[in-house]
Amino acid sequence: MGNGTSIGRVRGLGSAHHGPHHWLLQRFTAIGNLVLMMFLVVSFALLPAYDFTTVTGWASKPIPATALALLVISTFWHAKLGLQVLAEDYVHTPGNKFAVLALLNLAAIGGGVFGLICIARLALGGAA
Repeated sequence: MGNGTSIGRVRGLGSAHHGPHHWLLQRFTAIGNLVLMMFLVVSFALLPAYDFTTVTGWASKPIPATALALLVISTFWHAKLGLQVLAEDYVHTPGNKFAVLALLNLAAIGGGVFGLICIARLALGGAA
């Protein structure tokens, strides 16, 4: 395949073609975050008060609870995608890269699940 030079090792392999998909996902989650955050800000601005009872009552309704759940999913997914690119670009040792990406996935999934459980608890009336 090659004579051991850098170009010889990669010749014929071609592109992995994962870049455009990753780039589009990053943009879609950014747009979703923007729309959902605008909904959150407008909803908060329209609340009559900002005490615990009012906010938990608002969050326990189906539409705000769904929007909050989607915001948690989209935010953690967006953060995972961005930090994955950072790790892939700047961590060069294969073992370290694997460890960083594994920890990143664990943190993103753990944070997202925790947020969803909190929202479900509010939505199902278990707030206190």
